[in-house]
Amino acid sequence: MPSFREAAERTYESLRPRWRNEKVAANWMQQLERHALKRLGDLPVDRIGREDVLAVLTPIWSSKPETGRRVRRNIRATLNWCQAHGFVDFNAAGNAINGALPRMPAVKVHLRALPYRNISEALTTIEASGATVTAKLALRFLILTAARPGEARGAVWIEIDVEARVWRIPSERMKAGAEHRVPLSDSALSVLEHARALDDGSGLAFPSPVRHGHPLSDGTLTRVLGTAGLFERATVHGFRFSFRDWCAETGKPREIAEAALAHTVGGVEGAYFRSDLFERRRRLMDSWAAYLTVSGEKVVALHR
Repeated sequence: MPSFREAAERTYESLRPRWRNEKVAANWMQQLERHALKRLGDLPVDRIGREDVLAVLTPIWSSKPETGRRVRRNIRATLNWCQAHGFVDFNAAGNAINGALPRMPAVKVHLRALPYRNISEALTTIEASGATVTAKLALRFLILTAARPGEARGAVWIEIDVEARVWRIPSERMKAGAEHRVPLSDSALSVLEHARALDDGSGLAFPSPVRHGHPLSDGTLTRVLGTAGLFERATVHGFRFSFRDWCAETGKPREIAEAALAHTVGGVEGAYFRSDLFERRRRLMDSWAAYLTVSGEKVVALHR
């Protein structure tokens, strides 16, 4: 009979191929290490009762609601694995304990996103800030392409075809697990031209200036916003929301906007949707870049 720790490790290994983000994968076990394994780790899984699970969850359920949710999710996933393999007959972290847990306050996520009308001004402020050139270039590229932060930070030159004006992000780097083609506007290509001067031989378009051969870290682009005095008004991911608002308020077709953001369209609409609308997205991204142009000058006029 496996201990809970052993079952959790085997559950983790079975789930890991589904996670494309290493940080998410590492966090799964870390949550159990911090909050559950001291109480449950050495117990044989068939001896874990509802009182054991409640002893783990009750101290954090109201004080750290998001953590409580995640810990319960991971315990439940582990016991689901045990149930599927015949080690336990019921899941002690399942619905049976709902009534014993205090009502959890709703977790509100306040995403800071600049109004799209303010982004041109923000780009000028970012350019004038004391952030590193590489980080400023990466942030501009992210905004111009409406890419996710990890996609932009991890961009490599072999993904980018300058002549065809396209950035092909492979499936393993995409949230939905499918290759995504990003049309590159003149402004985005100008960013890449500046980035070439910073090439460190690693193949990364935006390499870390302090860790040779590594991409910019998660917090680097956030620190750019802090350096530019924009942290209280915007998040890095929030620029995608700004782009989406611009699309909606300027009458761009929903399906084009969603395709530009690499969002998966569900339901019947998604079942019949086969095209990535690339040429129409190219016109969209050219329009977005033109909108961000200030006084006739391209937004990528960076100074080293």
